Parts: sequence; structure tokens; C-alpha cells
Amino acid sequence: MDVKNAFCIILLFIILFSAFTVVSADDDKSYKINQAFIELTVESNGLLHVDEIYDYTFQGTFNGVYRDIPLKEGESIENITVNATGAYPVLEVTESDGQKHLKIYLYADAAHTEKISNTEVYVYISYDMKNTVTLFDDVAGLQYKLWGDEWDVGIESLTAIVHLPGNKDNEYYLNPQEYNSTSYSTNSTITLTSTPIPKGEFYELLVLMPLDDFENATYAKHADGSGKDQIIKNLEGSVNERNFWNTTYIVLGLLSLISPIVGILIYLRMGREPKVDYDGIYERDLPTNDPPAVINALIDNSRDIGTPNMKGFEATILNLIDKKAISLKTKTNVNTDMNELLLYLNKSSNVELAIHEQTVIDILSMFADDNIVNLSHLNEDLSYESNAKMFMEEFAVWQQDVKHEYLDSENLKTYFNNKGSSFMKKLSIIGLFFGIVITVLGVLTNLSNGVFAIGGGIVLAIFSLIVLMLPDDIFGQWTKRGRIFYLKWKNFKKFLKDNSLINEHPPESIVIWKKYLIYGAALGVADNVYKSMKLQEKNISDFDDDIFLYHHYGGYYMMHHAFITGQTSANPSSDSGSFGSLGGGSGGGGGGAF
Repeated sequence: MDVKNAFCIILLFIILFSAFTVVSADDDKSYKINQAFIELTVESNGLLHVDEIYDYTFQGTFNGVYRDIPLKEGESIENITVNATGAYPVLEVTESDGQKHLKIYLYADAAHTEKISNTEVYVYISYDMKNTVTLFDDVAGLQYKLWGDEWDVGIESLTAIVHLPGNKDNEYYLNPQEYNSTSYSTNSTITLTSTPIPKGEFYELLVLMPLDDFENATYAKHADGSGKDQIIKNLEGSVNERNFWNTTYIVLGLLSLISPIVGILIYLRMGREPKVDYDGIYERDLPTNDPPAVINALIDNSRDIGTPNMKGFEATILNLIDKKAISLKTKTNVNTDMNELLLYLNKSSNVELAIHEQTVIDILSMFADDNIVNLSHLNEDLSYESNAKMFMEEFAVWQQDVKHEYLDSENLKTYFNNKGSSFMKKLSIIGLFFGIVITVLGVLTNLSNGVFAIGGGIVLAIFSLIVLMLPDDIFGQWTKRGRIFYLKWKNFKKFLKDNSLINEHPPESIVIWKKYLIYGAALGVADNVYKSMKLQEKNISDFDDDIFLYHHYGGYYMMHHAFITGQTSANPSSDSGSFGSLGGGSGGGGGGAF
């Protein structure tokens, strides 16, 4: 394990031990949101109109406020307007990382020259949302966060009015239940108020409506199958789970006092790396002749060392292109006048393929027409749930093929000892088990741990999650052979990433460039290699080699985006499989002041 990683883990524990110390560095400048008013109007065509009013009190001088609104897959926001009472607003709208970002500058004068200071301002935000209402075969559903968990501050109270398209057989649920104050339904309108909602918490509405209330619902999502029973089941499960953890976290806080100490001891005993006779700064040549999928599994997938990820799959495609098992051509789409990338699967070639390479050919064949895969269309193909699930199942088979061929448990042990990592993960599970037992004892004896116990429970939850997400080599340990292997390939990756190093030591042939691209893909730095090559080789597009053309026409991005789409489509969030679970609704997000 690198010294830098060791320092980071020690620093993490220090931060966890200091979690109860909160220091305000700017006491003379603050703001709060006194109350919020949310009005939702569900149209019969599926459109959701949203009106939001926030009552801000500012102490000190501010530039304005911002509002972030997440967008789930397929959702969109239009017709955004902003007004204010007590200030003059100027709106700036951007979209990135799957959310709309509203930056609202607030001025004290109409000329927009003076910032607001020590004042109260009402901010009005209005917009339309599409594809937030979901129509199943038996019911229509809207799951919407009236208050998101990403706000910088909590709120004293929230009032909401919801207008529905029909006035019969509507059902609604408000969660988490501890924030419910009053609510009632009159005809087609739901009116509700909340108790104070602290920072980091959400407040969510779930409404089930008759399908007959919707006509020509072009702005709604459509899901196959019945939804109501599954939605209610998800809701009840989420409510029960939340109630369980609200109790459990209090007692788990007691364990947080010893868990980081145990982590440090395990690291000192099992996580420190062996000393090896290697002090290289970078590697210019391939350190070993292992297949790119193996390098990816051992070097790039730090959270599951020995299992390849999608980068290894993409690198294997490049390696198959290099072996001539796959060839590449382009054609112009007559409708868009854009070039499309075609992969020709040369199944009749006499090239000897490893098992995992043949599996890649088989996976691509599922989306081929006459042994031709239109890579430009693969993203669309994997947007269908059935195709996506089939792809992900076969991708899992490919991962196992790589492990069985090269990295079974005995072979992996020659590179990496995961005893410490496995022990820490098991310890986290055991800690959760004993936390449940202690919770029961605490309830029976009416133990009162106060703020310390609650804070400690949060620390333990964070610590346990971090342990599960940490790279294997934090608490695990490379063997001497594995450590040298790891350091050499890491230095080779550093060489590929650093254009100045390639400038000093450019490859002597196109063959080496191809190897750089293949293994750069396995290590996640193919972009860097291709950029360096374009700087070194001005006429790269003239090279008559499919590997270079694959990058030139964006094959790497097409495959990567298709894989991400496949992951999302294989586990859709728009159907009843997750609809109704707490925190899974549209809207929400958060905001703050600046």
C-alpha cells in the first residue's frame, strides 16, 4: 500500500474522532429559510407544474441564492421563471450532472448594483416538469420530494398544496412520517404542513391516481405491468427500514468509539506493504505480457482486485481488433449525414482466441446483424431493459471467464493477500449485528445516550460504509511479486498519462502506439494516449489501422456510454420495482445562499 494512502486513512480516522467538534468560521454572516410553500399541479396530460416560494432571512451581505433540481432518467424541466419580493432577481440557468442549477442573483436596487444585506426576501420559482408521472397498467403514480436532502440548511415548516386531475379514488402518503404535522384531502386537492425538517433530510409525497384521470398523457412515463401492490410494498418496506435504523443508529454510536481503532490495528498488522527492491519512476515498455483484461483486474479495479471491469472489456475489444478478429468500417447515415462505426466480427478467421476473448465476440454477436455490429446504435439497443439485462448477465460471465483463466483464487494469492480486507468487511457486518442486539437491550432498559449516542451512530454508519467502499489494498496486502507488478504497471500508467514523458521518449513504431492504446484503455487512460499520439503523429487519421480509427471515430466513447445505459436500463428506476421506496421520488435536490 502507498504511503499516501496510509496517510489518507489515518487522516480519515482523525476526522471521524473529531466529528463532534463544529466550529463556525463566519459567525457574522448567516441565513435561514423560515418557511417554504410548494404548489403542485398535475395535468391530465401528465405535465407537472411546480410553484415554489421560499422565505429567506439574511444576516450579513449576500450575492443571492441557488436551487439545484435533480432530473431522473427521461425527465426534463421547461418554462423556468423566477421572481422575488424584497429584492431584484437575475436568473442564471445551467444543466450538468443530471440536474438543473438555478443561480439567482439578488440585488437591493433596480439597477442591480447593490448586494442584499440584513433583509428578508421571498423567492418565487416556477417551472414545468415532464415525465414525472408514471402510468402503470392499473394506476398512475407521482412520487415527488417536496423538500430535498441537499439543502444547506433545514426549514422551520413547509406547506404544500397539490392539485390532482380527478377527485375520486386518490390515495396519498407522506414520508418520513416524523415530519408530518397536518394533512387533508378535499375533492381533487391535498393540503399539508410539516414539522421542522433538519438539514440532510427529505420530505416526500406519494400519490396514486386512477388511470381514467389521464388523457393523451404525452408528458407521462409509461411502465408495463401492474404497479399499485408493488408500490405499497416498497413504501411499507422503506418506512419499516427507516424506523429500524432510527433506533439502531443510537446504539451503534457506542461501537464507533472502538471501530476506527480496530481499523488502524488491522492496517498495521495486515495492510502494510512489503519492502521490495524496486524504485522506478516510470515504465516506458509493457512491464509484463499479460492480457489487458488481467491488467485491468489487478490494477484498475481497486475495490475488487482480481475482477475486471468495463475498461477491461473495452481493452479486450481493442486487442481483438489488433488480432484481426474484429475489423472496422464506417458508413454515412443518409438521414443525419454522420459517420457510423461498424464492427465486423471475423468469425471465420483462424485467429486463436482465449476463452474470455471468445466471450466478447459472443456478446457482440447478440447485437450483430450478419456479423456486423453498428456501434453507433448500441447505446439505443441497450436502452431496452431486456437487452440490457441480457448484456449485463453475459458481461458477468465474461468477468468469471477472466478470473477462471488467469486469476483463480490460488493464482490471485501469488499477487495479493486479501485477509485484512476481508476481515475488516466481515468486522463491519459483525458490528452491525451486535448493534442490533445492543439496540434491543437499549430499548428494554430505556438507555438515554443523548446527542453523543446519535452522533456516534452516524459516525459508525459512515465508517462502515467507507470500509466497504475502500480499495482492497488499504487493509489487504500485495505479495512481493504483486507489489513489484503493481508498482511497475502504476508507473507505466503514469508514463501514459504524462504527455511530457511521451514527448521525451516517443514510441519507435506504430506497433508500440497500438499497445499503448490497448493497455491505456485497460488502465483508464486511453484518452491521454490518443491525445499524445495526435500531437506526435500529425496524420493519425491516415493510418490504415482499425485501432486508431476506432478511437478516431469515438468507438471508445460509444462503447462506454452504451455500457452505462445498459447498467441503468437493466435496473430501471421508472417502474414499480423501486417506485414507492423512500427517497426515490422526482424533484427534491436542494439549494443555498452565496
